[in-house]
Amino acid sequence: MKFYLDEDLSPKIAQILRGSDIDALSAHETGRVAVGDLEQLEFAAREKRCLVTRNRDDFIRITVQFFNEHRPHHGVLIIPHTIPGDQFSRIARLVKTFASRHPSGLEPYAILFLSPE
Repeated sequence: MKFYLDEDLSPKIAQILRGSDIDALSAHETGRVAVGDLEQLEFAAREKRCLVTRNRDDFIRITVQFFNEHRPHHGVLIIPHTIPGDQFSRIARLVKTFASRHPSGLEPYAILFLSPE
């Protein structure tokens, strides 16, 4: 499973994930900061990556738009705000656990929430 971290997450998380052999790329690393949410999901879809974000409402709305337009993506993983954004190692560990539970990736249009434990 490949991940693309939205700009609202630190690129340190992607670095930690790659250290654990997880294919992760950050919007910061690709120079895609200050790009709209629609463009972020389009990029993730083209790259066949699950988008990881804290921005729940917008990506739920955009996923509905993708569905209505028959434009599948490779899933959205929402990091809940109950997990502090500055806990980089914890977020990376939880994403790694998530990846191990979904080795084949997510279904098109899937939106899942990262479990805090």
